[in-house]
Amino acid sequence: MTRVLAVSAVFPPHRHTQAEIAEELARRLPPGTDPGLLRRVHSSVGVEARHLALPLDRYGRLGGFGQCNDTYLEVARDLGAQAVRAALDEAGVAPEEVDVVVSTSVTGIATPSLDARLASATGLRPDVRRVPLFGLGCAGGAAGTARLHDQLAGRPGDVGLLLSVELCSLTLQSADTSMANLVSGALFGDGAAALVAVGAGHPRHGEGPGRRPHGGGAGPVVVDCRSRLYPGTEHLLGWDVGEWGLRPVLGSELPEVVRLHVGEEIASFLAGHDLKPQDLTAWVCHPGGPKVLDVLGDALGLPDEALSQSRRSLARAGNLSSASVLHVLRDTLGDGPPEPGSPGLMLAFGPGFSSELVLLRW
Repeated sequence: MTRVLAVSAVFPPHRHTQAEIAEELARRLPPGTDPGLLRRVHSSVGVEARHLALPLDRYGRLGGFGQCNDTYLEVARDLGAQAVRAALDEAGVAPEEVDVVVSTSVTGIATPSLDARLASATGLRPDVRRVPLFGLGCAGGAAGTARLHDQLAGRPGDVGLLLSVELCSLTLQSADTSMANLVSGALFGDGAAALVAVGAGHPRHGEGPGRRPHGGGAGPVVVDCRSRLYPGTEHLLGWDVGEWGLRPVLGSELPEVVRLHVGEEIASFLAGHDLKPQDLTAWVCHPGGPKVLDVLGDALGLPDEALSQSRRSLARAGNLSSASVLHVLRDTLGDGPPEPGSPGLMLAFGPGFSSELVLLRW
């Protein structure tokens, strides 16, 4: 089983309240558009503030998709390097010890991938194995953890690194007044995260929450993973790609799909390990939005406090796409890990429509 040694969570320096962002976007609406709907959407999604890749007044001066993507490459490289260094420092792992790096991002196009662009600057070996992931959207943090676990299961003596960088603000379509774009502009923020883990045969694998010889907070082990696609739902979530860039696709039916399918999927996954939702002591849930969290909690019969960490993350920084679930994991570890031996679940949803489940044990 893979052991998580450390998780870092970082933000770009430009932080603005939800009200400030709403007013800036209202000024950029097409002529004749009523800004009242935009303001109501911004006040309804449970977000209090967000971090942005650029100062707020810079967004109105950005050009087309090419300039936005150039900005993504510059900011994502620097923010990703910051996340990698922080995670390695906390884990007490030297960069040259990393054997495999999995990276995930969906808010820009990078070839070479982000992991290649920051490898030299962060001290990763030239022969590090790279597994860049694209297209997983908000599910990428959980899926990346699962794919890192798969890599380390095959090479149990190795050290693995997961990197997530998302700059959602650079994809915003100012002239698009569709509800999907208004919700996206109210919900998504920018941030990055990194996770360091070791395989079952590594000397550091035996470190539990109570053993922290390197100053890092050794975290849970990954017990099992499950990926699931829900046929006929491909149209509900993703990007509409054109000369305008990346336009969000965000179906209003998403909460109902979660209600109909995901609760049952989670119950089935847990039952395979003789567990019920009520047995879990930690829910590391991607904060997709208040409606999704409400529906998930209701479908699983969870008490309000079970998803409180996710709601706090949403309020503090918005939905960070693939990075959000790693921020929630970091918060869970920072608040004091659950009792040794207790189970938890990391879960996230993404385009496909899909779910990613990762069973954890502390």
